[in-house]
Amino acid sequence: MSTAVTGGYVVPVDGEPIEGGTVLVDNGLIVAVGAEADVDIPDDAEIVDASGTWVLPGFVEAHGHAGVFEEGDGWAGVDVNETTDPNGARLRALDAINPDDEGFRDALAGGVTTVVVKPGSGNPIGGRTVAVKSWGRTADDMLLREPVSVKSALGENPKRVYGEQKKLPSTRLGVAAVIRDAFTKAQDYREAREWAIREGKPFDRDNTMEILVRVLDGEVPWCQHSHRADDIATAIRLAEEFGYKLIVNHGTEGHLLADTLAAKEIPVIIGPLIVGRSKVEVRRRSMRNPGILARAGVQIALTTDHPVVPIDYLVHQATFAVKEGLDSETALRSITVNPARMLGLDDRVGALKAGLDADLVLWSGDPLDVMSRAVRVFVGGREVYHFDEATGLGVTVNPFYQE
Repeated sequence: MSTAVTGGYVVPVDGEPIEGGTVLVDNGLIVAVGAEADVDIPDDAEIVDASGTWVLPGFVEAHGHAGVFEEGDGWAGVDVNETTDPNGARLRALDAINPDDEGFRDALAGGVTTVVVKPGSGNPIGGRTVAVKSWGRTADDMLLREPVSVKSALGENPKRVYGEQKKLPSTRLGVAAVIRDAFTKAQDYREAREWAIREGKPFDRDNTMEILVRVLDGEVPWCQHSHRADDIATAIRLAEEFGYKLIVNHGTEGHLLADTLAAKEIPVIIGPLIVGRSKVEVRRRSMRNPGILARAGVQIALTTDHPVVPIDYLVHQATFAVKEGLDSETALRSITVNPARMLGLDDRVGALKAGLDADLVLWSGDPLDVMSRAVRVFVGGREVYHFDEATGLGVTVNPFYQE
């Protein structure tokens, strides 16, 4: 049966807002978006009255650790870093996600319906990232796409982790060497594999090399944790040496290289922003960074790096960035269509338009107003969260006990 969300202020993000608009949903997909008079609503459609609300696509968290860095569970719930191998390219975040992590319920409360879950930054090469919806019984139920990218880290984190183990890499030059060695071996592996195929010879597959070859071939982007300007420059140097698609993650000093990033068309996932200056490489953390990068022509997305900043604060980071110079339209795009596009998810999420997943959120007002809240959240056309005005609490449908 179809569902028609009617009467709200519809903000497709990738299109002009519609006063009193309608979003028609069928079989988990958006089939039409427009003014009420322009959308043919089936007679048997369920009507959701969105009068007085803003209707937006669910937000996309571009870089989080929900499900792999569980809150309140101590070491038992922390599966974000496999720090026994500097090259963890074969590791998959998907294999460690706990859908019952409180972070996913917080995500829904903050209007976040898609999370790109990434391994941590303890390794030079951390592993395969995955995009999941914020609701479901298993990671497989929630799965949107895997792999989305491969996570890699430069800077303080990997040199600290392995320096404490008294092994390579314990310096920035060591971290870069691990990455360079891995791609050099992947190039050799690709050539050997292609020769074996041509000659009809047997070939021993290697899961680490297989995913790195996909990065070299441009199938999977490289998400590079890098805060300092010198680390961002190293990320660019390595990407140009091997020819892969680079996405800078964090980019704390990205504003110092804004012209370079724009000229090279390198997107930046910025954040977390609502944090203290906890280590040397984030001493230039600034809410002005997103606006500077955007005005220079850099495609940006914002991240909470959950649980570093609670995932339901994603929209608040956008609000604070607007306060410090980011225009409001780009702010909304930075948590919807921008991350979806840079991570290859825009055929499914990030906007309200026909053919995309019916992940939509009804807000009490402009989501960039800190007094607004998500009042109803739909994932795949199903309402999975609502705010109960009587109790002042959010209510999430339990995916393990569905009617």
